[in-house]
Amino acid sequence: MTLEPQLANPVELAIPAFIVLVLLEITVAKRRRKAAYELRDTAASLAMGLGNLAIGLAAGAVAYLALNGVYQFRLASLGYAWWSFILILFAEDLTYYWFHRLSHRCRFWWAAHVNHHSSQHYNLSTALRQTWTGGLFDWVLWLPLALIGFPPALIVFQKGVSLVYQFWIHTETIGRLPRWVEAVMNTPSHHRVHHATNPRYLDRNYAGIFIIWDRLFGSFVAEAPEDPCRYGIVKNIGSFNPLRIALHEWVAIAQDVTAAANWRERLIYLLGQPGRCFDFSRQTTDEIRAAWRARGLAVSAPADHFRAGT
Repeated sequence: MTLEPQLANPVELAIPAFIVLVLLEITVAKRRRKAAYELRDTAASLAMGLGNLAIGLAAGAVAYLALNGVYQFRLASLGYAWWSFILILFAEDLTYYWFHRLSHRCRFWWAAHVNHHSSQHYNLSTALRQTWTGGLFDWVLWLPLALIGFPPALIVFQKGVSLVYQFWIHTETIGRLPRWVEAVMNTPSHHRVHHATNPRYLDRNYAGIFIIWDRLFGSFVAEAPEDPCRYGIVKNIGSFNPLRIALHEWVAIAQDVTAAANWRERLIYLLGQPGRCFDFSRQTTDEIRAAWRARGLAVSAPADHFRAGT
């Protein structure tokens, strides 16, 4: 096996900028007298980010070897030409979209991703609240890119570019951007929707860099001024302990699987939609949204009848 050369790590290069921008956002928030940051919450996010970096060293090595293994059977050799960087920008972003969507729709993947949504604040430090467990297995979804013919080093580089891009959209400091930007790119407005727990916003806007995938695959919802975003998860864990933040959903899965009546229930608890249960103690996001829509229809029905003259 011939290992591909490594390109620069965009995340490592961007760390100084991350720090400066967080401090700048704190300053702006204070001037606006807005409680955008909470010390314990921010500390928890930073701890999650540091843990992700540490665990990522080992997980990244395994992923890189796996990508190289698949690359030996590539269907084409796309190399490092300028157009390869353009192709990988879109190909990797489309891969990220489906990975992100899976991470919200399958409980096994959600268990690794939920920690990123666990903060009830939405600021640049939230972007650093990264998974401790996802890196152990999520790389499998990027293997097809190596099979197509993208060099592993280029795939890893573009994943870093995507992560750096997504840092700046974790903010309430920036409002709506020009219409053409909002139409094509993932923006703070679009990503606020993704982190919100309001029923209309749940499991929407999975984009990494380009919002076009959400528009194309029917998962886009615009931020509505009349429905301000509320952040966190449907059932907040109420903890700033990094270990609890990182592992609480894995523990919950183990408890559900242990108590399950049969293998069908065990598989649903592991691979079904988050919130799926058999005792009606929880709801999936689809069920929450359906109930919200039903309430809206019930409220509007009398007015509709009146206008119709009934």
